[in-house]
Amino acid sequence: QVQLVESGGGLVQAGDSLKLSCAASGRTFSSYIMGWFRQAPGKEREFAGSIIGSGGRPYYADSVKGRFTISRDNAKNTVYLQMNSLKPEDTAVYYCAANERGGPLNKVSSYDYWGQGTQVTVSS
Repeated sequence: QVQLVESGGGLVQAGDSLKLSCAASGRTFSSYIMGWFRQAPGKEREFAGSIIGSGGRPYYADSVKGRFTISRDNAKNTVYLQMNSLKPEDTAVYYCAANERGGPLNKVSSYDYWGQGTQVTVSS
């Protein structure tokens, strides 16, 4: 089992950058595929991106591709989401999640553990 805690959210202006962190407990962090999701008010939770345990090439949703970068540091049990060129439509609660059994990486149902989320608000 793993516990996840996100941090780094806040209020920024359009065009700014923000870096989120997700710290994980447990000794087997490197065995998990890690994902980032977001949920705007009144909308379903949507996939932003994911990265496999070894830190290989991340996979992104089209809506964030080219602006967001996912990385991980297995020595620190932490996964990051670097967000650049932020837009008002990026406003949401951002969640990190851990997947231990595979499956479609862009599906909420594929992830077994979730953090509590961190709010990102982008003003125009």
